[in-house]
Amino acid sequence: MDENKLMEFVHTFVGDLGATIAAGGVVLGDRLGLYRGLTAGPALPEELAERTGTAPRYVEEWLRGQAAGGYVTYDPAGGRYSLTEEQAFALTDPDGPIFAPGAFQLALGALRAQSRIEEAFRSGQGVGWHQHDDDVFTGCERFFRPGYSANLVADWLPALDGVVPRLERGVRVADVGCGHGASTVLMANAYPSSVFTGSDLHAGSIDQARKRVADAGLDSRVRFEAAGAQDFTGGPYDLVTTFDALHDMGDPLGAARHVRSQLAPDGTWMIVEPAAGNTVEANLNPVGRVYYSFSAYLCVPNALSQEGGYSLGAQAGEEPIRRLTADAGFTRFRRAAETPFNIVYEARP
Repeated sequence: MDENKLMEFVHTFVGDLGATIAAGGVVLGDRLGLYRGLTAGPALPEELAERTGTAPRYVEEWLRGQAAGGYVTYDPAGGRYSLTEEQAFALTDPDGPIFAPGAFQLALGALRAQSRIEEAFRSGQGVGWHQHDDDVFTGCERFFRPGYSANLVADWLPALDGVVPRLERGVRVADVGCGHGASTVLMANAYPSSVFTGSDLHAGSIDQARKRVADAGLDSRVRFEAAGAQDFTGGPYDLVTTFDALHDMGDPLGAARHVRSQLAPDGTWMIVEPAAGNTVEANLNPVGRVYYSFSAYLCVPNALSQEGGYSLGAQAGEEPIRRLTADAGFTRFRRAAETPFNIVYEARP
């Protein structure tokens, strides 16, 4: 045994253990307003506790752990804790382009299904989206929405061939696998001449999406239906979108064929999927690790719970999706845009 290699692995393990238990601290910091409390200025534990209506001794220990992990900054001279501009940017704005607490909320929610996932590993059966903790649904939105807010209207839709001018004139759009409707609402706000239909297999998410749309005053142009990707209705559509959803489906080819049947002859299918290479080794990196791990708890189990019994997984890569669209009858396919976390594909009839 190489002792140096062993100690390198132990170092990795300790870092991962700290990150695992610290995930709860990040969610606490968000829910209790501790991060937001620090935006008022550097604070002693007692001062932050007073700002947030929390208990000083708990806050003191939380702050120490956060400082050890690099999530807050400690000044040993005065004993005060603070947030740098960069820390505040990523930890306190749920509508910003990066929001770390949402990702940790999703992770903790997924881990609450540990016993179900363990049994699924033994049996090969699926675990449906509806069987997960509520933090999965809320955390999923809070994890993905910042990226959509930063990129969807500004970069992704403009990268599609001729789509934005049509949206501005007014077209019909289907957002398939819409969850709580964050992506649907973003598009509806940006293109007031177009009408939108969001669909999702999870009825609870559709209920939440309808409330969001009513609160935003968009219910005259946006409707939602509880339906799967193989049976959503209302076509023909000029644009169909799927955001981080295709790889979760048990019958992705059936979904692609149904999208094709619901699409106008000159329509576009925008497929947003997690960033991934086409080989396992291309994905052996920090982003790939995140997505493979989420996929084992959420994406693969959900797909295997549905009819079809097939799962792309979150790191499928471009070629399987290209083949899928070709098998479904699409004749044009290209990579239109990408970020460190997502790739946007354009499929045309």
